[in-house]
Amino acid sequence: MSYCNKIQYKIYTTAKDQFPVMVEKLLAQLPEQGAVLRLAFFGMPPDNEEYLLRRELLKEKVREKFGDQLPALSYVSQPPLHTSLIMEAHLLQNWDHTDHLYCRCLDGLPYVIWENPYGRFLYAGGFQTDILQWTIEKQSAEVFNRIGKLLHEENFPVHSIVRQWNYIERITDFEGENQHYQSFNNARSDFYTGDLWPQGYPAATGIGTNLGGILVDLDAAVFTSPEGFVTPIDNKLQVAAHAYSGQVLAEAQHKKATPKFERAKSITAGSDRLVYISGTAAIRGEESLTGVGLDRQLHITMENIAQLTRNAEIRMLRVYLKEKKDYSRSKKLMESYGFSIPVSYMWADVCRDELLIEIEGIAIEKKDI
Repeated sequence: MSYCNKIQYKIYTTAKDQFPVMVEKLLAQLPEQGAVLRLAFFGMPPDNEEYLLRRELLKEKVREKFGDQLPALSYVSQPPLHTSLIMEAHLLQNWDHTDHLYCRCLDGLPYVIWENPYGRFLYAGGFQTDILQWTIEKQSAEVFNRIGKLLHEENFPVHSIVRQWNYIERITDFEGENQHYQSFNNARSDFYTGDLWPQGYPAATGIGTNLGGILVDLDAAVFTSPEGFVTPIDNKLQVAAHAYSGQVLAEAQHKKATPKFERAKSITAGSDRLVYISGTAAIRGEESLTGVGLDRQLHITMENIAQLTRNAEIRMLRVYLKEKKDYSRSKKLMESYGFSIPVSYMWADVCRDELLIEIEGIAIEKKDI
């Protein structure tokens, strides 16, 4: 069975209840067969103290479920708009003797390595500090130190990162003169500087959370077959984010490093292609479309996504909304596209104040069915 046929993406929800009960109900919905590569939970704790408590409880519940076969795990402080707690699962189904799965931990952080005829694939998450009172600059530097340590431990070069999810508490806020998102971008740029990135930067999302400091999840790939490779994907309607001018960037520590990511990135494995769609918004060139309202911004965002996916079939979408009140309207607009796929809706600050919506996703093109 082909590479892409083995990967599934699911979103699970549950009715409002006590946090431990909701976690148990979500975990109970996972299929008995196959393996879980990644679990990402999305909810809204009242403060950072409670966030840390819930994060530890979540780890305990997942450990009870999986024993020493833990998936990559993260807890994102973003309020879902259609339920109280969401669990997003990346699953490996229908695997065979050519697939080898290794569940490991480093400094208490679980991650998964999948080895198959095309190469080695890393699924890791939950990179963050326990001291959320640190500045965003200090948290970002520590998070990238931890990422670097794990990549080195498993012989994945930094440029092997193909997808990165970057969650940034109060993303557009400032600490003095230093914008949170720009502080993160500076730290990311410093971390990436030591590598040449021959196949372009990762696909990525930089999105706000209400709590939780800096949190990073990632997928990485090292190929052992010429039939496996990655490809950066540009959108001809947009300037590449890593080529932005200083005019659209904020400042932190007197630096304006550009956001180092591609609009999308694909993994080709034989005749199959998996496309990671970066966080996408209503930007043309490098400028936001302002004063046009939610409907127009959503339409332009979906046009941008269509430029990236081409013949690939979208399998999952995550919609971030700046305003809670826009949920019903955005859901109706998204349904008009006729998708029969998992879609989650989060209340989150987007990286520019004028943007009302951002959408990310995963698409798959299967030619050998």
